[in-house]
Amino acid sequence: MSRDIQDRAFRFAVAVCKLRTDNEFRDLAGRVLLRQLIAAATSVGANLEEATAAQTKADFVAKVAIARKECRETQYWLRLAEASEACGPIRWRELRDEAESIGRVVSAISRSARRSDRRGA
Repeated sequence: MSRDIQDRAFRFAVAVCKLRTDNEFRDLAGRVLLRQLIAAATSVGANLEEATAAQTKADFVAKVAIARKECRETQYWLRLAEASEACGPIRWRELRDEAESIGRVVSAISRSARRSDRRGA
């Protein structure tokens, strides 16, 4: 997929979140962004927990892959919330840095598990 389309889609989302400046709209945009952010961020840990109880290697690989996707989605919502300024003054950089760090670790686990799964098949 082209990075250009991802950037365009992101800029479009920011523009939509900034359509209006009245408090009612900004509150709505902030609630939607925070709801999505919370869902994605909490899903990372939940899927890692499920991975530790996986019944098969393939199940483990699948759960870690989902956690990896949720990490990426979390990073997206953090970027969007910061760029749209819809959620108020929050330490976005600190949250984004931690999400990226967790994402790198989960990605490494995912790569290792997939390699191991292919060797075992």
